[in-house]
Amino acid sequence: MTTPASPQLPPTPPAGAGARPLQLGLRQNAAQFTLLVVVNALVGGMLGQERTVLPLLGEREFGLTAYTAGLTFILVFGLAKAATNYVAGTLSDRHGRKPVLVAGWLVAVPVPLLLIWAPSWGWVIFANVLLGISQGLTWSTTVIMKIDLVGPARRGLAMGLNEAAGYGAVALTALVTGYLAEAYGLRPAPFLVGIAFAALGLGLSAVAVSETREHARLEAGSHVARGDGRHDHLHEGLGDREVFLQTSLREPALSSASQAGLVNNLNDGLAWGLLPILFAGAGLSVSRIGILAALYPAVWGVGQLLTGALSDRWGRKWMIAAGMWLQAVALAIIAVADTFGAWAFAAALLGAGTAMVYPTLLAAIGDVAHPAWRARSVGVYRLWRDGGFAVGALLAGVVADALGVRAAVWTVAALTAASGVVVAVRMYETHHPGRQTGREEPRR
Repeated sequence: MTTPASPQLPPTPPAGAGARPLQLGLRQNAAQFTLLVVVNALVGGMLGQERTVLPLLGEREFGLTAYTAGLTFILVFGLAKAATNYVAGTLSDRHGRKPVLVAGWLVAVPVPLLLIWAPSWGWVIFANVLLGISQGLTWSTTVIMKIDLVGPARRGLAMGLNEAAGYGAVALTALVTGYLAEAYGLRPAPFLVGIAFAALGLGLSAVAVSETREHARLEAGSHVARGDGRHDHLHEGLGDREVFLQTSLREPALSSASQAGLVNNLNDGLAWGLLPILFAGAGLSVSRIGILAALYPAVWGVGQLLTGALSDRWGRKWMIAAGMWLQAVALAIIAVADTFGAWAFAAALLGAGTAMVYPTLLAAIGDVAHPAWRARSVGVYRLWRDGGFAVGALLAGVVADALGVRAAVWTVAALTAASGVVVAVRMYETHHPGRQTGREEPRR
């Protein structure tokens, strides 16, 4: 049975007298694109406020001894963010990108306050449900808006800039909060930074950000056919169910990207929730743990400035596969190392591998998905990708409780290597240099 198609992108309203016509491209939309980069950096900062402090808070202030219990905050964060990613894509198509972005910031405002005042771990769990919802709405929307603005030619570069800003801010905030926690304690000082980020992000999104949905419609009307006919079935009028199935299971590139995204965030959940505890158990200070917690997303963030653009030149498939394998090697080094220097090297390696994968996966989704349902496809991909936080938290916690933290790291390393094999075997190349689009011409 054919699922009824969701409402298509609404017609672009006619420009008023003297209005500047819509154009696609990074240079043509530089001001708005730059503003969205800043907004996404603030989104990343909201996540970064937890990276160093929260695992230690659970252990030292709330007395959590079981790894599975301590990772519940990542589990609920991942579930909330994954589900919200899917909703964000659908809402962005139906109601516009900007309202979804502003709503996400409104949800973020209470998060640092709850973390400061939490009298029990249950409050921390609730704060992370709100953080997951907020991240799903805000980060998904900034991704969709940047894809809307730049068009197909420089999509990898655009995603590299977006993710570099977000994860660069994660790294910087993790570093800053580590030093604040060392100097002033685990609460409230580290979370005051989050209050400032939420206020600034909400203000910029409500006042300065412009709607980009009309840019997606402009791109939808100017497709160049893909020569091999591979995407003939991915026409303009796919319904929600079909978009979900194509992105999750049926379409080789879309589904390969979805599983790789899930495994990537599975190992990120491990890095977030268990590695600070591993490092603390080896006697490292909070400030040194903060350095390690920051180094991984710092290399990840900065590296994407290069890898996103390189995927526009070299293609997506092998960048993704190689990145997954590099992450697996880095995790193996973490599992066997026991010194700050070795862990620092492995953290940098893990960041480099993630940088190869993260913007490239988003660019591949943008290559294949039609603009009429691209926001929904991005939402489905991010549903699976950020579901990896929940899977990683549960898997890593269970294995760590049964066999120890290092066994959990080895388990995740093996899964990451296997994910790279899936990409190498199943995914096809979605972008070829010189070709302006990886999608078919709309059916008439």
